[in-house]
Amino acid sequence: MKASNNIWLKHPAGIFTGGATNSDDASNGIVVGNKKIVELVGKGKEPKTAITQVIDCRAFAITPGLINIHHHFYQTLTRCVPEALNKPLFPWLKSLYQVWKNLDADMLESATKLAALELMMSGATTVCDHHYVFPNGLENAIDIQVSALQLLGCRAVLTRGSMSLGEKDGGLPPDTVIQNEDTILLDSERVVSAFHQTHEGAMMQIALAPCSPFSVSTQLMKDTASLAKSLNVLLHTHLGETEDEDAFCVRQFGMRPVDYLASCGWLEERTWLAHAIHFTPEEIVRLGKAKVGIAHCPSSNMLLASGICPTLDLVKAGCKVGLAVDGSASNDSSNMIQEVRQSLLQQRLKYGAEAITAKTVLDYATKGAANVLARPDIGEIAVGMQADLAFFNLDALRFSGVGDPIAALVQCGAHTVGKLMVAGDWIIENGHHKNIDPMDLMAQHQAFARKLQFAR
Repeated sequence: MKASNNIWLKHPAGIFTGGATNSDDASNGIVVGNKKIVELVGKGKEPKTAITQVIDCRAFAITPGLINIHHHFYQTLTRCVPEALNKPLFPWLKSLYQVWKNLDADMLESATKLAALELMMSGATTVCDHHYVFPNGLENAIDIQVSALQLLGCRAVLTRGSMSLGEKDGGLPPDTVIQNEDTILLDSERVVSAFHQTHEGAMMQIALAPCSPFSVSTQLMKDTASLAKSLNVLLHTHLGETEDEDAFCVRQFGMRPVDYLASCGWLEERTWLAHAIHFTPEEIVRLGKAKVGIAHCPSSNMLLASGICPTLDLVKAGCKVGLAVDGSASNDSSNMIQEVRQSLLQQRLKYGAEAITAKTVLDYATKGAANVLARPDIGEIAVGMQADLAFFNLDALRFSGVGDPIAALVQCGAHTVGKLMVAGDWIIENGHHKNIDPMDLMAQHQAFARKLQFAR
């Protein structure tokens, strides 16, 4: 490797190499070259690699780039809408669908940029979106999002969502935002062919994602699973979020959600589920045996009073568990490092302080999330991994007096990065994104939000 490509990120104030049990010593820094991590420098040691640039990182605690595995970017346009406040999931959805049905292409582009920037400013180097609202004029929603995210410079997994059951068929969404099943399947195949990358270090990937069991037909669930298998892409949907959903599945299909998932060919390793709260012990065992992935969404689950995800039980059973902020209309925030703190606080209520540590929840946001997305090349600070790194500045009042910098990121409430590196490239420096002016973006986004919310 040429010495001209190697940067020594020297002497960080603290470093989390990734994985709750990872003990690799990088206390004197990391060497980055040609988009990858090429060396970890232990305490009191110097790099063995030839170095041409040294960056003093003593003001920063460094983590692997955080990985968000479930979101609805368009919902940044509808935070704290009065009609949807203080409601559980189903009434909340019914209220907001009447707003979301007026979403257009310009709104989605702006919302995608703003949500991704908010995630990146809070430490995320890989973002994920689940877009399933396709009113007339928004048929190429995934194309719009791909283009928007290329400007941001982050890695992304975009899930081609779908809804085929509208109000006339007993579903929740208005008929104007659903699509017929042939259209859904054809476009799913198209966007995978057009945008899905399979090489190491991929920047853009596509998964297939019917919204939920109450918004698509059984046949579409089965056909989507078959298509995902033939295209070798992942599957994603909401499941086990509320007790109302469990009751719906029993009424509609004569079985509980996990049984329904199995009947549709989804109980397999390529599947990951958003929320995963209301499962029986036997169902958790089945999910673990199938190595299903889980998107743990603590803030959304608390705000909508949905419940608490049994993360440790799922992990023990064999599931892969990652962290997610969920949509900005249920979380009302897209802050990834603060979601780590929410997970710590919520999960300690269930499992206790000794079982849930800062490293446990940082693992959910890094290596655990990478495992869910089947990405062995990200999520850890280790030799050969992609150089995706988040640098949190420790010079704020909230950090004064800390003894453990990594625990402080979680417990003292870090909320923004000073620097962010993706594939060895500085995307954020001194708290500023290299391509995006946040004030201009916010002005545009707020104008679209007002237009959308008052379009009814």
